Amino acid sequence: MSYFTVDKITSYKRSLDLSNYIWDIVVKWEWFAKKTIGAQWVTSTDSISANIAEGFGRNGKKDKIKFFYYSKGSLAESEDWFSKAKTCNLLTDIEAEYIANNLNELPKELNYLIKNTNEKLKY
Repeated sequence: MSYFTVDKITSYKRSLDLSNYIWDIVVKWEWFAKKTIGAQWVTSTDSISANIAEGFGRNGKKDKIKFFYYSKGSLAESEDWFSKAKTCNLLTDIEAEYIANNLNELPKELNYLIKNTNEKLKY
């Protein structure tokens, strides 16, 4: 028998990969950039997948969806830190493009997760 696990959720996989990607970039920055922008950015991006995972582990539909909305808030924060990192020239063009592409796809995937959860679960 096969069970549906959190790692099968597209938005979870994308956000986890993105947080690992950003971590790998930030860890190489100089101290000041790492402390001011990097730590906040890593935390907010890590929170996207963490809230999806927590929501997945909850029992009720409303409780699950609440955590998926928290993920959207963390995504918005991560987008802000991304903008700051770009403004401070902390990213290469390739890094910025990869991150931007993922940040652009995540809202659609999170909206789908919320919609699907709302439609498929009774309670």
